[in-house]
Amino acid sequence: MASSNNVTFPNKLLPYLLLAPQLAITLIFFYWPASQAIYQSVLREDPFGLSTQFVGLGNFRRVISDPNYLNSLQVTIVFSVATTLIAMTIALLLAVMADKVIRGKNIYRTLLIWPYAVAPAIAGMLWLFLFNPSMGTLAYLARSAGYNWDPLLNGNQAMVLVVSAAAWKQISYNFLFFVAGLQSIPKSLIEAAAIDGAGENKRFWTIVFPLLAPTTFFLLVVNTVYAFFDTFGIIHAVTGGGPGKATETLVYKVYNDGFVNLILGDSAAQSVILMIIVIALTAIQFRYVERKVHYG
Repeated sequence: MASSNNVTFPNKLLPYLLLAPQLAITLIFFYWPASQAIYQSVLREDPFGLSTQFVGLGNFRRVISDPNYLNSLQVTIVFSVATTLIAMTIALLLAVMADKVIRGKNIYRTLLIWPYAVAPAIAGMLWLFLFNPSMGTLAYLARSAGYNWDPLLNGNQAMVLVVSAAAWKQISYNFLFFVAGLQSIPKSLIEAAAIDGAGENKRFWTIVFPLLAPTTFFLLVVNTVYAFFDTFGIIHAVTGGGPGKATETLVYKVYNDGFVNLILGDSAAQSVILMIIVIALTAIQFRYVERKVHYG
C-alpha cells in the first residue's frame, strides 16, 4: 500500500495562523511604508504637514533634472559595484583558503564570521578611527610613507574609505555562504580531476567555481541590495555624504532631503525611484545572469 507524502493539517485555520506573523511583518514594514512613499511622492507638503498640494509627477521631474541627484546616482553605481566586487572576491578567496586548512579549521571560520555581528554604524566608526587624518593609526602610517591621506577633504579617498568599510562588513556574510557551497561540492570530483593531471587553478575554474554558481548568484543579488540600502549607517558615520557630496549615495540623499532639508515630496519621489531601480536590477539579474547558473 503506497503511503502519501502530503501534509494534512488537523485544522484548516492552522496554516493561515502560521503564516499570519510573516504576513503581518511584510505588510507593516514593507507594503505600508512603500504605499505611503508612493502617495507622498505625488504631493507637495510643508515640513509641518499644515498644507498639502497634489503635483502629480512634478516631484519626479524635478528630482530627475537635479544635477545633485544625478551625481548621487553616479556615486551609487561606483560605490555598489566596487563594494559588491571587493566583498565577494575577498570572501571567496578566504573561503577557499579556509577550506584547505586541516588544523583549527573551525577556529579560523569563527574568527572570519565575527565581523558580520558588528552593526554598520559601528563598522564605519572603526574604519573612521583607523583612518582619521588627525589621530588614525593607519592614516599616520600612510602619511609616514609619504602619502597625503585626508578623506575629509579628498572625495576619492573618502570613497575608498566607505567602500572598504562596507566591503569589510559584508565579507563575513559572503564567506559563510561560500564555505557552505564549498562543503557541498563532492570531493570525488576534485580528486578525479587531480588524478587526471589538472592543476589547482584549473580545478578551481573548471570544477569548483562553476559548482559555486548558485551561491555566487544568490550573493550577487544580496550584495547589490546591501550596497544600495544597508550601507546608510556606514556612510552616515564615516563621511556624512561628503566631502562635497562625493559619497552621497541615493539612499543617503533620500535621508538628507527628507529628514535634514525637510523636502518631503522630493524625498518620497527619490525613495520610489530607488525602489524601482533595485527591483529592476534584481529582475535583470534573474532574467539574464541566472541563465548561466547551473543547479546541480
